[in-house]
Amino acid sequence: MLSTTRRLVFGPTFEEMLHPDRLPAELRERALRAAGEAPLDPVNLFNITWKDRDGGVRHIVLDKALTGVEANIVVLYARDFPTGSHKVGATYSVAMEKQLAGEIVPGEHTLVWPSTGNYGIGGAWVGPRMGYDSLVVLPELMSQERFERIAGYGSRYIKTPGCESNVKEIYDRCRELARDPSVRVLNQFEAMANYRFHYYVTGNSAAELVGVLEREGTGNGRAAAFVSAMGSAGTIAAGDRLKQVFGECRIVGLEPVQCPTLFENGYGGHDIQGIGDKHVTWIHNVFNMDLLMCVDDVECKKGLQLLSEEAGREYLVSQAGLPAEQARQLSTILGISGVCNILGAIKTAKFYGLGPKDNVVTVATDGLDRYHSVMADMAARYGAIDRTRAVMYLESIFLGAGLDWIQEGTRHNRRRWFNLKYYTWVEQQGKTVEELNAQRSPDWWAEHQERVADFDKALREARGF
Repeated sequence: MLSTTRRLVFGPTFEEMLHPDRLPAELRERALRAAGEAPLDPVNLFNITWKDRDGGVRHIVLDKALTGVEANIVVLYARDFPTGSHKVGATYSVAMEKQLAGEIVPGEHTLVWPSTGNYGIGGAWVGPRMGYDSLVVLPELMSQERFERIAGYGSRYIKTPGCESNVKEIYDRCRELARDPSVRVLNQFEAMANYRFHYYVTGNSAAELVGVLEREGTGNGRAAAFVSAMGSAGTIAAGDRLKQVFGECRIVGLEPVQCPTLFENGYGGHDIQGIGDKHVTWIHNVFNMDLLMCVDDVECKKGLQLLSEEAGREYLVSQAGLPAEQARQLSTILGISGVCNILGAIKTAKFYGLGPKDNVVTVATDGLDRYHSVMADMAARYGAIDRTRAVMYLESIFLGAGLDWIQEGTRHNRRRWFNLKYYTWVEQQGKTVEELNAQRSPDWWAEHQERVADFDKALREARGF
């Protein structure tokens, strides 16, 4: 599988990302020290995990003062990954698999990362840590913090026209760049390594967490639903694993009202950065999705404004009854898409009529640190949070989340969602109809899931431990 180990930097296996305690003790300790002391040291590749120093899955169970539902809304948060987003796990996994296959070699190839944000930031960090020149291609209207982070990690970027949903423009630019024989485009939207990271690492981390919560007195030890917005549709692959572990688990996908691609073959611009990329990705197993919801981008940003501004937190604690420590924590671990996922989780609990023993699991992809400019714009446009706005935002956005814009995964809808792949992947990206039709079979997805063990074996052999 791998012809040479010359100049190659290796990181963790999928199993070690799920269980970092299985790393050699000295390596694990060195990586943990580097997280605070030397965040650009390549040893931080071994910090790509949902687990904290003590082996617990980083999470928060939202207080019902915020959600207004009986079910437990369980949020895995990614702020403490290298780069501050779990998408670094996808970028590393894609690079790792390509490197094992001999398709990329440091010093010979420039890695191009097509992205609307966090995957590109992950590539900007992972690429140089593994010895590669890295170039991120992303829309010009992404938050300024994204561009600053990419440059700070030692990578370059190209801005393409448009906003979050303008992915075709990214594809077009990548096609131009790929004419250079030294360029390798690592496309998150089609790379099954992205799927495998979330299926195996995120999915099993979530399954483990609900068991721990039951032992601590929360929930029934099972996942009633997994809720995730779709960008590359990597994260929602965790639902495929959870449904295998808990047969009753529903998979709920979210997209913006302003860009309802799956919901009604729609299009448009929006600002839930990281999701709603105006096409159905190659790695999205839509035949396994039980429910589709649309969430409003302005509500997501107003929700983040409520949780991040001091006046909003003060109201939530003193009047609404949100514990002060949770209010403080939420002000740092959530970005716009995290609020989107929480709103989707609340709607899911309402739609299915879930009770106090049921767990609805979701993720917070990144934290507030890359949205300060967006929040400043929100304050300028809608006004800073005061008591009146705090009351209104809590009641209308969180507690009053409605059951509009919901579509069930019927046989007809699943076929329609799947058929939309044709226009991107066959007409534009060179896949064949035969390759597309193969995805209709559950066996196709199972084969890709089972390859986790193959890559782990090859990586251990290449590393020598």
